Amino acid sequence: MKKGAYTLLVTPFKEDYSLDEEALRNIVRMQVESDIAGIAPLGVTGENPLLSDAEVKRVVQIIVEEAKGKKYIMPDLCLMGTPESIMRAQMYADLGADYVVAFSPYFVLPRPEGLMKYYIDVADASPIPLILHSSKGRTGVELTPAMTAELAKHPNIVATKDGKKELDHLAKLIYLTKDEDFLVFTGKDTTAFPTVAFGGAGTFTVAGNVIPDIMGKMINHALEGNLEEANKMHLQYYRLFEACRFETNPMAAKRALELMGKINGMLRPPMTELSEAKTQELKTILGENGLL
Repeated sequence: MKKGAYTLLVTPFKEDYSLDEEALRNIVRMQVESDIAGIAPLGVTGENPLLSDAEVKRVVQIIVEEAKGKKYIMPDLCLMGTPESIMRAQMYADLGADYVVAFSPYFVLPRPEGLMKYYIDVADASPIPLILHSSKGRTGVELTPAMTAELAKHPNIVATKDGKKELDHLAKLIYLTKDEDFLVFTGKDTTAFPTVAFGGAGTFTVAGNVIPDIMGKMINHALEGNLEEANKMHLQYYRLFEACRFETNPMAAKRALELMGKINGMLRPPMTELSEAKTQELKTILGENGLL
């Protein structure tokens, strides 16, 4: 798998909450024209649990039509059950995705051995390589560094996208998997540069919706050893990294794209729009960075 920055793509909707296919094509083209390594739709940022199975399929079809062969495509499963996850991984492969991301099963709270078996069973059955996705704040369960290191031995599990911000946690993941053909990505923009600086592979980025070229360039600079330039970009855009997660993701990312004239910013209920106070703060930050 290629190191770099992968955008956690939002899913645009029309005023009636239906999928906005034209807007989706436009934001995918924005990604294709940038230095982003790939597109990671249908995670939390993509409001996957609020989409129908048909809409999930259509989102992947559109992204493949626009980006196949230009950027790596890696949709998330966001499912709780093993059989359903296997079927969806097969569907993603059939549609042309390059990888499948597997969010830890949420709500059902499997024990550690159940969580491990879920990943092994899905990886065994998936026709395309699997990327782990751990985010305890969303799922209630966590892949520990030790569990991740064990799963990294599986020939069809190639990377992890880890949602914890703590750098010692990310550092331990990198240390424990250093002898495997396995990459460690952070799922937070604020830790993207630091993670690469101590041996990580890059980031899955919410800010990549708003500044894909900047995110791609920052991570590429860090990977190439140009840490001074990467750190400069990290510091310049740090407030935007924080702002893109104001309140509940993807409220701020969608509002930013709306302010930039890219999409209308609609969210599926029960998601609600970003508060007025945070919108004004976001607008200020976007303006300071020349994005409005």
